[in-house]
Amino acid sequence: MELNKEKNFASAVVYLYNDEDRVYDFISGLDKTLSDNFVKYEIIVVNDHSSDKSATIVKEYASKKDNSCITLLNMSFHQGVETSMNAGDDLAIGDFVFEFDSVYVDYEWSTMMDIYFHSLKGYDIVSAKTSQKKRLSSSMFYWLMNRYAHLQYELEPETFRVLSRRAINRIHDISAKVAYRKAAYANCGLKIASMTYHSTKKMKFKIQTGRINLALNSLILFTDVAFRTTVGISLMMVLVTIAMAIYAFCYWMLESPVEGWTTTILFLSFSFCCLFTILAMILKYLSTLVRMRFIRRDYVFESIEKLQ
Repeated sequence: MELNKEKNFASAVVYLYNDEDRVYDFISGLDKTLSDNFVKYEIIVVNDHSSDKSATIVKEYASKKDNSCITLLNMSFHQGVETSMNAGDDLAIGDFVFEFDSVYVDYEWSTMMDIYFHSLKGYDIVSAKTSQKKRLSSSMFYWLMNRYAHLQYELEPETFRVLSRRAINRIHDISAKVAYRKAAYANCGLKIASMTYHSTKKMKFKIQTGRINLALNSLILFTDVAFRTTVGISLMMVLVTIAMAIYAFCYWMLESPVEGWTTTILFLSFSFCCLFTILAMILKYLSTLVRMRFIRRDYVFESIEKLQ
């Protein structure tokens, strides 16, 4: 009965890329869960230029429904999960938006409603995470992000999440282009929570070049790891050039080098020392510009209370 269903409008944004063997079961399970629990809902499937029959399967499922609430958003070319999900979020109109970065399901569908009801307790972003052990590469990435990104909340691997409309609007206000949603969510100033579920089956990972590029870009964009590394290398090269200058001076004092050799070595040492120092300064300047462009925000607040 509709009287027992949630009155909030729910949107589900689903990322799809070459998952023809999983998408039908996922869409049918998602559709049933939303239909059983919400009066009004929509499903937005973002097809990231799949080369298999994934999009066709979605169309076939939607054609079997009298009043289809499924929208298929086809990307012009393969653009990756972040850009594709940003496009889906822009299209979503729900009071609450579920984000599914994958159609792989290792949880019970009731978990979806668990995180939704948890969000009603005052959280704008609630994520579901598996109890399975993280991969070594994943652990290293999140360790670097949490250590050097200086985010409000620590990042963890997530399976899916639900966001309030306020969270969606806040992210859009912070930056027109969200390069890495999880980092933006963790630093948006709103209340965030996560819930752990026990996986119903062993997680299978697909190695994707896009995911690796995303991880590298995120580390460069949201942390100062690249700057620290560059400064360390520059400092090491400065020490090497200083050592060369000392060696050249000592050699000139103790030996009889070819005329002009000492002067040339000292000049080159000084030049390289200045070059590496300037490069470090330029990289710091570029790093500041990038952070101002992608992580800009005038101010953040958690809530507003009017006191009588």
